[in-house]
Amino acid sequence: MRKINKIILHCTATPEGKDFTVQQIREWHVKGNGWSDIGYHFVIYRDGSVHKGRPIEKSGAHTKGQNANSIGISYVGGITNDGKKTPKDTRTPAQKVAIVQLIKSLKETYGQHVTVHGHNEFAAKACPSFKIKDDPELCAL
Repeated sequence: MRKINKIILHCTATPEGKDFTVQQIREWHVKGNGWSDIGYHFVIYRDGSVHKGRPIEKSGAHTKGQNANSIGISYVGGITNDGKKTPKDTRTPAQKVAIVQLIKSLKETYGQHVTVHGHNEFAAKACPSFKIKDDPELCAL
């Protein structure tokens, strides 16, 4: 089992209000980036359902320099639907609940020492289109 010390939250950088599947994201990552699989371990759809991506036993491909000891979670959304790719926290209420529940479950499995971060803490990116420290529920985890 990998030693996990971080959970890193991402967005798919897809337009607000549009649905995308794990299979579509996998195709973007494999065909578009040349990766072996989807980069995230979990993807949270707009309806709050949680879907498995890359097997958790394998290092992700979601945050340069952090993949070996982290779990990558992405929610579908993260940009406006105005065609300009403007970052926006588009999490639905169901996604917010699912993110908290998933992180709580992962911390029960991997330990309370596991810290929660946004991709933007490790890269000059807007992803996940909000700051973890600005979300009281995520800060409490």
